[in-house]
Amino acid sequence: MIRDARPDERAAVGELRVSAYRALGLLSDVDGYAKTLRTFGFGDDCTVLVAVDDDGILGTITLEPFEAASELAQDETEADIRAFAVAAQAQGKGVGRRLLLAVIERAEKQGLRRLRLCTNPAMAAAQHLYAATGWARTPELDFSPVANLTLRAYELDLPADPS
Repeated sequence: MIRDARPDERAAVGELRVSAYRALGLLSDVDGYAKTLRTFGFGDDCTVLVAVDDDGILGTITLEPFEAASELAQDETEADIRAFAVAAQAQGKGVGRRLLLAVIERAEKQGLRRLRLCTNPAMAAAQHLYAATGWARTPELDFSPVANLTLRAYELDLPADPS
């Protein structure tokens, strides 16, 4: 089941994100980004979705509306997808795909026209998922948040609102 994260799940969502990034070798024990992953999206205008089953939270994805400091979104018709993570035991079972499709549906309902995201080049499975779900690479928006790391940018055009 995919649903909005509850405030009492903040710590569990944060730890899932950190664990997933560490499992891929993308986060060290001293990496300051772990703090961002633990708290991102709670307490602001973001939408944090979770995939859950009887055993708990399997994955999470965040829809971040445009603001002046957005990583990629360029105006109010766009939003960024961030902090996308699936627990190791749930990977390869379609959880990531369901989360991604759910956040796309949420964005469409909000009347957004385009979604943007960035990904670490080492996240091969995620990049395969983006290609399979219609995302296009936008290399002109690639950027380096820290030395020796260039994040790859993608975008997905959403259907126009028929009203």
